[in-house]
Amino acid sequence: MRRRFAYIAAALAFSAVGVHAQDTAMSFFVTSVNPGKGGDLGGLAGADAYCNTLATAAGSTGKTWKAYLSTDAENAKDRIGSGPWYNAKGEKIADDVASLHSDKNNLTKQTALNEKGEIINGRGDTPNRHDMLTGSKADGTAAPETCGNWTMGGAEGVAIVGHSDRTGLDDSAQAKSWNSSHPTRGGCTVKAFNGTGGDGLFYCFAAN
Repeated sequence: MRRRFAYIAAALAFSAVGVHAQDTAMSFFVTSVNPGKGGDLGGLAGADAYCNTLATAAGSTGKTWKAYLSTDAENAKDRIGSGPWYNAKGEKIADDVASLHSDKNNLTKQTALNEKGEIINGRGDTPNRHDMLTGSKADGTAAPETCGNWTMGGAEGVAIVGHSDRTGLDDSAQAKSWNSSHPTRGGCTVKAFNGTGGDGLFYCFAAN
C-alpha cells in the first residue's frame, strides 16, 4: 500500500513539473501598431488596455497585460510582474526582472516579436520601426521624457525609446539598449517617431 501511494505521489509530482515546464504561452510582445495618437496612449491605463486588446485579438486569454512604460509616479520595471516571459513562439525572453535588465535577457530582433508572432522591422529595413517607447532608464526606472506621462500626441513632448533589434548607430551599450537608447525629437506624433526610426510601438508583458 505504501509503495502504491509512493507511485501515485511521484506521478503527481512529475505531472506538476511537466505542466510548469510547458507553460510557455505568450507573455511578452511588441505592439504591432500604435493605437493611433502617437505618444498619447491614454496614460498607463490606456496603454495597458491596449496591450490587453491586442493580446485578446491574438488569442491570448487569462493574463493581465501591462505596458512597459514609466511615468513620474511609476517605474516600468515595477509594473510587469516577476516573469518568466515568453514570446508568441514560446521563446524565453527573460527569467525575471533582474535578468531582463541585464545582459542575460534574450531580446533580439528575432525574439522581440509582435502579438502575431511577426518580426519588427529594424535598422536596415524599410521602414525602420525599432524605436520602442519606454520613458525609462536602462535599469527600468523612470526617465523624465515620457510624452507627458503618455498623454501627449502632438508637436510638443519627447520620449525615451529603446531598440528592439539591439542595433543603433554604433556599438555602444546605449545604442544596443532595448529600453533606453535615445530621446525622440520633433514632438510625440507618430510622424515624429518615424523620423528617428520608430512607429510609436511599445512592449507588453503579462504580469501574472
